[in-house]
Amino acid sequence: MSQQNLNQPVWTALVTPLTATGQPDMTSFERLLREQEEAGNGVLILGSTGEALNLSPEERRLIVEFTTSLDLQVPVMAGVGGHHLPDIISWLSYLETRPIDAYLMVTPLYSKPGREGQFHWFSTLMGFVSRPVMLYNIPGRTGAPLNLETVQRLSEHRNFWSIKEASGSVDDYLEYRQASNGAVMYSGDDVMLPDFAAHGAAGVVSVAANVWPHATRLYCEMAVAGSLTDDDIALWRRAAGSLFVASNPVPAKAVLAAEGRIRTPEVKLPLHRNDMTSMDLVRRCSEEIGEWYRTQASDSGHQRADSTFGGTGRAAEHADHAAGQAEAPSRR
Repeated sequence: MSQQNLNQPVWTALVTPLTATGQPDMTSFERLLREQEEAGNGVLILGSTGEALNLSPEERRLIVEFTTSLDLQVPVMAGVGGHHLPDIISWLSYLETRPIDAYLMVTPLYSKPGREGQFHWFSTLMGFVSRPVMLYNIPGRTGAPLNLETVQRLSEHRNFWSIKEASGSVDDYLEYRQASNGAVMYSGDDVMLPDFAAHGAAGVVSVAANVWPHATRLYCEMAVAGSLTDDDIALWRRAAGSLFVASNPVPAKAVLAAEGRIRTPEVKLPLHRNDMTSMDLVRRCSEEIGEWYRTQASDSGHQRADSTFGGTGRAAEHADHAAGQAEAPSRR
């Protein structure tokens, strides 16, 4: 484990690069991990952005073993999701043998448990592990919100550390903050970060940081400091939104492949790369983020990294190639 402070301003919900035949591409994966390390961002592996539920158990273990073998100088968190308790306990038994710093635990999928079901679910999982836990509220994916009374009851648990709030509501964020009895609060949505930061959020669990690791770090630091302008906020809302023109992580992978940072834009079914029908919006946004970062980094003395946006314009150079890949028939 990294021995680093878990309360990082940015945790990057990292994509899982794939080969053309759909296998984890560890060369590309290491490149992305090193980008995040250089930016100083915590790394979340095997979240929904990492397509964890679409990977086989062997593939998930490969991701964990590879990540923890690199001795990264940033903390690593592993996603824990599903709704079959024995399978999740088995997965946690394995994770406990690896140098993972924290776990992200999401409300059980599909079954829509209520207050008691959620409490006993989370308390069982949290009691099984030895590392800090971030609870994850994303009712748009799970079908049910994280129960406020459950949060209050779990707030004294020895492993309760933080909440990732992704309902898109400031009112909900404030209710979770109060119920959590001082837990560290994170925005689960890049777009909502300025709104949540105004009410004490420590940072963001970010999709955008896959594409713009250094720029997202600076954006988050400025949001937490309250120094973003209205124009800054509008730009980031537009840019972060462009990464959801198709189901996440299809757009992020398309951009990364266009820039040569991963080898293919492949995703696991039921997602498909062909759902990214145009690169135009995300290309424009990427260029704007690159210019924003160059200006802001120069003004603030922030360490620039032009290869990872700080942008180099590579998105523009390769956009037509990426669009062609997205529109080509799948070989699978």
